[in-house]
Amino acid sequence: MSSTANSAELQPDSRLRRLVACSGLLLCLAGAVVILLFPTDLWMRLATCALWVATCAREQWASRRGWAACRKLRFTGDGRIAILGADQVWRPARRESGSVLLGRVGWIRLRDHRGGVFGELLTGDGRASPDWRRLQVIWRHVGA
Repeated sequence: MSSTANSAELQPDSRLRRLVACSGLLLCLAGAVVILLFPTDLWMRLATCALWVATCAREQWASRRGWAACRKLRFTGDGRIAILGADQVWRPARRESGSVLLGRVGWIRLRDHRGGVFGELLTGDGRASPDWRRLQVIWRHVGA
């Protein structure tokens, strides 16, 4: 039996990536405002705010780097995941904790072959997309 029959290939949506990037930026700004309102010394608030912004920037950078290297995702029936890069080569990836797949939406955290961790927001309809339906079956059987 062909392994393609037991795999699902999904292409990430650039609009969803922009949504994730914008929400990350807004949450970074909101966190900075909250930190600056803490009832502590000014130097402590500024240091904490700088650390918060640096952490958010690192996460944004890791996401953008991962997205740039991911054109498609392939999930196989035996639990393996592969990422199709910009150079049209499939490379292995690993699912990280924090991944969840629901009926029409999923948040998949991945570690790519370089060791970078990023998340992909995926959507689909099991009635319209055989790949989305296969992904849900694979997700249940492999043990998410």
